[in-house]
Amino acid sequence: MTEKKIHLIATAAFGIESVVKDEIKRLGYTVEKVENGRVYFEGDLAAIPRANLWLRCADRVLIKMGEFHAETFDELFERTKALPWEDWIPVKGCFPAAKITSVKSKLFSKSDGQRIVKKAVVERLKKVYGVDWFEESEGKYPIYIQILKDEVVLSIDTSGSGLHKRGYRQYGNDAPLKETIAAALVYLSRWRPDRVFLDPLCGSGTIVIEAALMGKNMAPGLKRSFVSEDWPVVGKALWQQARQEAEAAINDREFRLLGSDVDPKALKQARINAELAGVTKVVAFQKLPVQSVASKRRYGVIITNPPYGERLGEVGEVQRLYRDMGKVFEKLEDWSYFIITGYPDFERYFGKKATKNRKLYNSTIKTYFYQYFGPLPPRKPRAHLEEGGQRQEDALREDSEH
Repeated sequence: MTEKKIHLIATAAFGIESVVKDEIKRLGYTVEKVENGRVYFEGDLAAIPRANLWLRCADRVLIKMGEFHAETFDELFERTKALPWEDWIPVKGCFPAAKITSVKSKLFSKSDGQRIVKKAVVERLKKVYGVDWFEESEGKYPIYIQILKDEVVLSIDTSGSGLHKRGYRQYGNDAPLKETIAAALVYLSRWRPDRVFLDPLCGSGTIVIEAALMGKNMAPGLKRSFVSEDWPVVGKALWQQARQEAEAAINDREFRLLGSDVDPKALKQARINAELAGVTKVVAFQKLPVQSVASKRRYGVIITNPPYGERLGEVGEVQRLYRDMGKVFEKLEDWSYFIITGYPDFERYFGKKATKNRKLYNSTIKTYFYQYFGPLPPRKPRAHLEEGGQRQEDALREDSEH
């Protein structure tokens, strides 16, 4: 079955589907279509471990089992029952109807939808395996149900925990940015390891760590497990091969990414998270207010997730912070800066209109990604790139002290 083509779905936060699409293409798979929150693609059996290990911005990887129109629960039952669930689910497999979404559909009852799909799969497998009862004791095969305008898509989740759970963030601050969103921001920024990188409001370090993983070409899923690792149809050999390839892909490039914040507790968390992620050699965190950031370096990149002012009494404080950020960033010659915030009047207080403004969803929070593109640096011989990366941390600290 390794060579057999499989139809897969990478789910994603609204607003970053195009980034996930590009990731899938870079893995060498064919993108079939893109919808809100979903990228459909085709691959072989090895695409399951590879996509789970490598996709930085997707939420999950699903196997598409079938797509059909259904306006009644009878239609849902019969068309679900007609699908080849036995291709994936063994006789002792556990197959809950784990999640359902129903939007603008006649099948609006989610609990009934889950019950009907579960019953249909049971009836299908009873006939195939010749049994009347399933103990569901070996391996998990979570079934996902999407119904939109009476069009049903059924799939099996291969990921388990969401892909944003890399395995390194054991600690988080009060307003964490999902790792998948942080990685998407880095993708959209045009940052490369030869450029100075700074998050001056780094909190627990998610943006800095995601950029470090990208700079080192470390697969984000290397330090975690996935539900499909126990599936007989995929096999441990394919997973082992995918992990070995990911380990071998890590580069030895030298560079330095910087994070600063005024909260010592958050900085401590950032350092622990960086250690768990395995990127301590290429990141540095220091206590520094954003108002004190300065650098003589050119063509740097700032990516940051400042407070949004959601709590009562914080709005004035946040507005002052945005004004200060605008004044500080303006002095960084030729730098590019990228700010994600849920505050709708950010540009007014920052004092400058963004080159681009992209609406993104961090979990259920609507945010805006303000992109200020500076010029790209002139091309340098490769020998200078590693040397420049080593000097970044000292340069920021020295410049901020003057």
